[in-house]
Amino acid sequence: MQWEVVIGLENHVQLTTESKIFSGSPIKFGAEPNTQASPVDLALPGVLPVMNKAAVERAIRFGLAVGATIAPQSIFARKNYFYPDLPKGYQISQFADPVVQGGSLTFGYEKDGEFVTKTVNLTRAHLEEDAGKSLHEDYHGMSGIDLNRAGTPLLEIVSEPEIRSAAEAVAYAKALHSLVMWLGVCDGNMQEGSFRCDVNVSVRRVGDTELGTRCEIKNLNSFRFIEEAVHVEVRRQIELIEDGGKVVQATRLYDPDRKETREMRSKEDAQDYRYFPDPDLPPLMISPEWIARVKDAMPELPDAMRARFGADYALSDYDALVLTQSLEMARYFEAVVAKAGKDHAKAAANWLMGDVASTLNREGVEIAAAPVSAAQLALMLQRIADGTISNKIAKEVFAAMWEAKSADEQLVDAIIEAKGLKQISDSGALEAIVNEVLAANAKSVEQYRAGKEAAINALIGQAMKASKGKANPAQLTELLKQKLAG
Repeated sequence: MQWEVVIGLENHVQLTTESKIFSGSPIKFGAEPNTQASPVDLALPGVLPVMNKAAVERAIRFGLAVGATIAPQSIFARKNYFYPDLPKGYQISQFADPVVQGGSLTFGYEKDGEFVTKTVNLTRAHLEEDAGKSLHEDYHGMSGIDLNRAGTPLLEIVSEPEIRSAAEAVAYAKALHSLVMWLGVCDGNMQEGSFRCDVNVSVRRVGDTELGTRCEIKNLNSFRFIEEAVHVEVRRQIELIEDGGKVVQATRLYDPDRKETREMRSKEDAQDYRYFPDPDLPPLMISPEWIARVKDAMPELPDAMRARFGADYALSDYDALVLTQSLEMARYFEAVVAKAGKDHAKAAANWLMGDVASTLNREGVEIAAAPVSAAQLALMLQRIADGTISNKIAKEVFAAMWEAKSADEQLVDAIIEAKGLKQISDSGALEAIVNEVLAANAKSVEQYRAGKEAAINALIGQAMKASKGKANPAQLTELLKQKLAG
């Protein structure tokens, strides 16, 4: 029996404000428990919430980036539930009138070996406050409550149930993660809870139009866990239905050690939260002039930049997508091209997606903190182009620059000179190497002259080895062909 997977995501994005959404308390991560909780956050009698303007502007910025409608009037509501880490007994959120309505997110990913794009529509994005945190370890058998997070500003971004696989869910989450960091509305730190994901999963028989019963998997804080949790939950639901059971709507948690989802509680519906407008907060009024000011301060958006990279630098869709995964990477690329010239754009893209990216990943460093500057990389590309070094030698130069951690823009030339890495392009020197290699490899010479053209590769390899990798590959190959033809 064929099954279709239906997935919708809810992402809680912590906004990059200096203080909480309804109080002046700081939101710095890692503070001692309950040292960043004001009377407002503690819900002491007589206190009143005051809206944080910076949080609203970040919500507007996101809404503009995804082509959403920014509500001219937005209402805050009380979402009632009772947890120990929710001091008020309710969460201030938005229900009927969210600040961001609609919009869409387009992203690309590899599917069956091909690069494909998909657009997922967004239902809404609404502002709300975070709850505190219950701590269950190292408290002598008791639980502790830390209210530092209570009141932290969140933007909850809800997608339509248009995602059809774990791979699509991960690609969507990565694209959203990249966008909110690009816009500067979130720092994207998943380990610190700045970007959290709830995944709603259901299955239905292929051809059915009605949605199946969904289960929500809460608080997934890595892309790997998103993928694993979806696979596990899909398999659980299909096996349950095929065995004659029924899926019960519930909130579940994913256990990465046991590779299973476990029921946390039965899933509440909106009526269970008894939403009603918060009487302490007036309607949030957003004027066209305010929206225009926010728009004017926004950076160039990823989609626009990708299109420009294709038009200005003749990059493929895939290259443009990779280079615009982060604003810092895109800016670094353009700084390299500005210094080296547009004719080096493809080479710059290849290096950034190859050696630079792998080194950043291995060292756990962001591109903004890379010890090799854009100007240094640009000069290295120029030295490859003018024949001073080969691509192979350039890898050694790049590694030496990374280790040197020097700001000197002429570091490339200094390393080439100090290590004697200059490419051999002198015809006399190359001819001597070729003659030596041909004399020592008579069998390969015989095979090539007998029609086995691939035999020249062995000769090129021996010649490069003899030159310690310094021979100009193009000149070397041409000279070998001339000699073999003689």
